[in-house]
Amino acid sequence: MKFGIANLALAAVAAVGIAVGAVNARAAEKDIVDTAVDAGQFNTLAAALTAAGLVETLKGAGPFTVFAPNDAAFAKLPAGTVDTLLKPENKDQLVAVLTYHVVPGKVMAADVVNVNEAKTVNGAMITVKVDGDTVMINDAKVTAADIAATNGVIHVIDTVILPPKS
Repeated sequence: MKFGIANLALAAVAAVGIAVGAVNARAAEKDIVDTAVDAGQFNTLAAALTAAGLVETLKGAGPFTVFAPNDAAFAKLPAGTVDTLLKPENKDQLVAVLTYHVVPGKVMAADVVNVNEAKTVNGAMITVKVDGDTVMINDAKVTAADIAATNGVIHVIDTVILPPKS
């Protein structure tokens, strides 16, 4: 599978949306963006959300479910991908990638086991596979689930997911 700029942008969205377990204790007191920023493992996602102009949206009422890749997930992308997506002329592609990591509503881990796909804010579908204790969102493994925020929930994923090409 080839990873185009749109796919890289998606990876950036996922990274920003997920908060880390280190701030899980305070997550219910902060919105999705602040929870992710405080975790310290979503610097790339935070930068992407800012470049895409999505910070205020994800600080909004929601609720949102964010499948957020951490910095290590972004580091798996081909060299130069993140830098390319963060350029102002690639904002639309970045927004497409980031919104592919967000599902409207609050979907907790217990709810995920009952679905096999979900429509993202991007408009494209993601697949959900559950095998025992392992939950996959497309090709990304959920490494931490149910990180509560005041406006939704974050599930950390180990890979940036990219929207299908239209």
